[in-house]
Amino acid sequence: MNRKSLVIWLSLSVLTCSAQVPYWFDNDEPSKLEPLKGLEYRTELQATGSHGKTPLWLNANKQGLSSLERYNGYLRGAVIRPLQTDSIRRWGVGYGVDVAVPYHFTSKVVVQQAFAEARWLHGVLSVGAKEYPMELKNNALSSGSQTLGINARPVPQVRLALGDYWTIPYTKGWLHMKGHIAYGRMTDEGWQHDFTRKQSKYADGLLYHSKAGYLKLSNEERFFPLSLEVGLEMAAQFNGTAYSDVMNGTLTPMKGSGLLKGMWHAFFPAGSETSETTYKNVEGNQLGSWMMRVNYDADEWRLGFYADRFFEDHSAMLGVDYDGYGSGDEWEVKKDRRYLFYDLKDIMLGLEFNLKYDRWINDIVVEYLYSQYQSGPVYHDHNRTIADHVGGNDDYYNHKIYPGWQHWGQVIGNPLYRSPIYNENGKIYIENSRMMALHLGIDGRPLEHFQYRVLATYQEGLGTYDQPYLKKHHNASFMVEGRYSFPQNWTLKGAYAMDFGHILGHNAGFQLTLSKSGILK
Repeated sequence: MNRKSLVIWLSLSVLTCSAQVPYWFDNDEPSKLEPLKGLEYRTELQATGSHGKTPLWLNANKQGLSSLERYNGYLRGAVIRPLQTDSIRRWGVGYGVDVAVPYHFTSKVVVQQAFAEARWLHGVLSVGAKEYPMELKNNALSSGSQTLGINARPVPQVRLALGDYWTIPYTKGWLHMKGHIAYGRMTDEGWQHDFTRKQSKYADGLLYHSKAGYLKLSNEERFFPLSLEVGLEMAAQFNGTAYSDVMNGTLTPMKGSGLLKGMWHAFFPAGSETSETTYKNVEGNQLGSWMMRVNYDADEWRLGFYADRFFEDHSAMLGVDYDGYGSGDEWEVKKDRRYLFYDLKDIMLGLEFNLKYDRWINDIVVEYLYSQYQSGPVYHDHNRTIADHVGGNDDYYNHKIYPGWQHWGQVIGNPLYRSPIYNENGKIYIENSRMMALHLGIDGRPLEHFQYRVLATYQEGLGTYDQPYLKKHHNASFMVEGRYSFPQNWTLKGAYAMDFGHILGHNAGFQLTLSKSGILK
């Protein structure tokens, strides 16, 4: 199945699966909808103090609600009606508003979430900015997904989804699927203006697209302990007006191909940038990940092994590129059946062990992340005299025209790729994308009302192919966090973290969070 056929199949599946009536719905519709029933509230006060910048694990994977400033904090309030409130109905509605008033952040007011959504059977349509979790990983202990992570602020979007696994008919309960399609708009152009002072690459009106599909092979009714999950995540930044090429000392604007054409080319990666002539790449900043997870579910414990294979273009996505062009006047003609195969080096591998009952250790996550290959150091397109076509130097998370895979200065994927918000030169650029990292996460609940979490990460960085470090840089980050639950849903959380090394600097800090949640009657 080729790439376009795969995308069509995933899209039609998401659009049509909601027509299937799930087995747990009765024929009679329950009582009428009560849109004010089940409203949940949450208030939160957080304060962070650091020596140097805020350490990595006090800043990262917090859906962008964080700051690197030495002293920072926020007061946050949210009112949300979850879709699960209408779980016994054929259709349901959910909505929410989540606002923070921060201190020493990139904004004076942060509208973290503002959304409305409706469900018909399994299909969900959402409009607005909403926090979505990572797929196939432990959201509390993992270092983060490489494509659709939880490190940056949510992008306002229109999203059609099959959020939970749905059993495909006529598979005898063995095959399940879920996925989504979304279009949105980035909201950080004001931050980009301030950060770059319009002296280096930035973009206005940048649009966002993501899609994902996951298949699961399992049968819980037959008590089969093994299950397999595979998926494909793809995303794109496109359209808008990019300012990247310097002409006569000023940045020149480059507009996208238009809204509808740009949306089509983002959905089916195609087209080209308006500024490109001889060598044309697919329109927009296109990237994604192949995902896989194997699970073994025993009575008292669970074990999972997962992989996240990141790619920046079609050759890295498939691991192969065409290399059979002619020469001379036939330099653009495909002459031979010759292909260039890339090494399978860049990958994220993880192991998760879970004990199902509360004890000193409940979950252990170990991850290995390697991104130093990036299809090799040479980027060369064939020409009239050289027929060989080599397509390396993928430059993960960066892009020639757009500011890269980031939002409000934080990378949208895995935070071990050094976010632009760390840069002190006013350039939106991921400076350390070629790296090797080892990560460990542990949590437990030794007491009824107390739980803890520990994160530790070691990293070796080479910079990028275009801007390499003069010598290999190292970094170590760790965090220990404790959380105590009081009566009436009060929670106090304290965390201490440190960074050591040349990638993030030497930092140490403490973070205190007080929160209260409940149901509005």
